[in-house]
Amino acid sequence: MSKYMTKQRKLLIDYLARHTDESISAGQIAEALADTISKSAVYRNLADMEAEGKLRRVVGGNTREVVYQYSGGHSCEGCLHLSCKKCGKTIHMEKQLADRLVDSVAANDNFSIDKSETVIYGVCASCQNA
Repeated sequence: MSKYMTKQRKLLIDYLARHTDESISAGQIAEALADTISKSAVYRNLADMEAEGKLRRVVGGNTREVVYQYSGGHSCEGCLHLSCKKCGKTIHMEKQLADRLVDSVAANDNFSIDKSETVIYGVCASCQNA
């Protein structure tokens, strides 16, 4: 069940909605919204939104830093995610390609991938061409 829509929560959701293709740490969010939302409110709302299924929470690629990606309640279940190690952009892998990868791993390695928890790290096309 969604929590009451406070002004701070609305500002946080608006910010996250503008950054749906990014994985952002709580610290980065708190810093970006420092003039409008307290740090504790950012952390509290992120925890609530994760419990509501509006955010994906992932441990970052080369660090132990936790990052979030806003889904707005649209489930990422069944999606594989590609995350750029340079710019932080996160992309949903095309479904047919993801299914082929999962099926191949299952057949060749007898291993079942949990797509909703899987992030593949690499470098996006924009960063490769930069």
